[in-house]
Amino acid sequence: MCWSAPLSDELKIDARTAPEACETMVQVRQGVDALDRALVTLLAERQRYMNAAARIKPSRDVVHDDARIEDVVAKVLAAAGPAGLSPAIAEPVWRTLIDRCIAHELAVWDRTRT
Repeated sequence: MCWSAPLSDELKIDARTAPEACETMVQVRQGVDALDRALVTLLAERQRYMNAAARIKPSRDVVHDDARIEDVVAKVLAAAGPAGLSPAIAEPVWRTLIDRCIAHELAVWDRTRT
């Protein structure tokens, strides 16, 4: 079996000006673009966990789990405050992310079982 480190262990975020130090929109946009590239890498890793879940779950019926959804959202909201992320951003973003991940997981589950 081949083991590899998660991409997040190797995550590199391009150099950027701290938001508080930005003086131009060019600096702001460079920072946003650098973070977007890093987020794509992290989201791709998260998607691979959904692939693993689809492989592991014994039934399509257990892919959508309301209790787990609420648990994830609660954990995100608990982490959002200390990180300085507005709950008004965190909650809808994660609910959308979860929804799309469930759809992806269902598609993978179906593709690998038919």
